[in-house]
Amino acid sequence: MELISTHIVMTDDIGVNGNLFGGRMMSWLDDASVGFATQVIRNPNVLTLKISECVFHRPSKLKNLIKIYGEVKHIGHTSITVGIEARRADVIKGTEELVCSTNILLVQVDAHGKPSEIKLEK
Repeated sequence: MELISTHIVMTDDIGVNGNLFGGRMMSWLDDASVGFATQVIRNPNVLTLKISECVFHRPSKLKNLIKIYGEVKHIGHTSITVGIEARRADVIKGTEELVCSTNILLVQVDAHGKPSEIKLEK
């Protein structure tokens, strides 16, 4: 997997139980997958179609560094599936722990918002 985004958990990211709010994490994952997909298919016109089961493996706390990794799982006629992992990094120890994982399906669209064929250069 390739590092595609990093975030520091800030006060505004914390939910009522003192952990990173799950919705914030999902937003970060979605943003990262769109940015990654646009680079892979060389087209900025992609929309999120589906976020598969999002598994939260462990909590993240205030000041944690979150590294988001992505990899292409599949490229179809009009869509790309990106595997995403968020890891909590301990910058002192140099270690990382899996926090969250999912697959995100994105579709390439034309100027009218209709799915369009992905044409990769060879």
